[in-house]
Amino acid sequence: MEKPEKITREAALRVALAARAMPNIGLTRLIEVLQECLGDTIDTETLRNITVTHLKTGFGSLDGEEDGEDIGIGLEAMKLAVRILWGDADDDEGLPPLEPYNEGDMPGSVRVAIASDFGLALNGHFGSCLRFLVYQVSPTESRLIDVRHTAEADFAPDKNLFRAQLIGDCHVVYVVSVGGPAAAKIIRADIYPIKLAEGGPADEVIAKFQHAMENSPPPWLLKILGVAAENRLRNYGANRAADDVHAD
Repeated sequence: MEKPEKITREAALRVALAARAMPNIGLTRLIEVLQECLGDTIDTETLRNITVTHLKTGFGSLDGEEDGEDIGIGLEAMKLAVRILWGDADDDEGLPPLEPYNEGDMPGSVRVAIASDFGLALNGHFGSCLRFLVYQVSPTESRLIDVRHTAEADFAPDKNLFRAQLIGDCHVVYVVSVGGPAAAKIIRADIYPIKLAEGGPADEVIAKFQHAMENSPPPWLLKILGVAAENRLRNYGANRAADDVHAD
């Protein structure tokens, strides 16, 4: 299959992100559908003509399904893909305003990134999430200080390294899933990866982290907090109150 003769960089970013938003759909397959609808010229203006119906019909046609109803792609995933193609996903709809943070504002705090595809939630895989929600967290306070989009990662020589560098100022990253090579890059960036396969609302994830910070921080967290090595195991309570905070 020939690639589009003309595609702008911004349009290419949107197409790549939209392909990742739909399970079981690859980039080549999405481009085929877009070319069928738009021709060979794809830019940000023409992408705004794409609808959910176009995707359902296009993918259904490729699969031999006349109505596109049985193509194995959820409706919500297609809606998100269309929003990405239109450029509306960058609006971060539903997120609260970012809170200002200056160094020293929250003594004893650490920076936590949460892999997210939509909403104020942990629901993203490290290697494919659309963004990272970045929080400054102390035992008694948390602030959403940044939202970092990952679109540029698709054009980086090493996508996982790019993502690790994107959150390089964070101490911890929560993910739904992460592969071994990617986890190694995260750790080399001095970030502690925590896998929670079930995901969940970001505020609940942060609340559990705060509970661990205050009640029984594991040795790796004590290290981040600057506790001397000889005191880390001594301070790690036998009740393991931080069992919900773990890395796979």
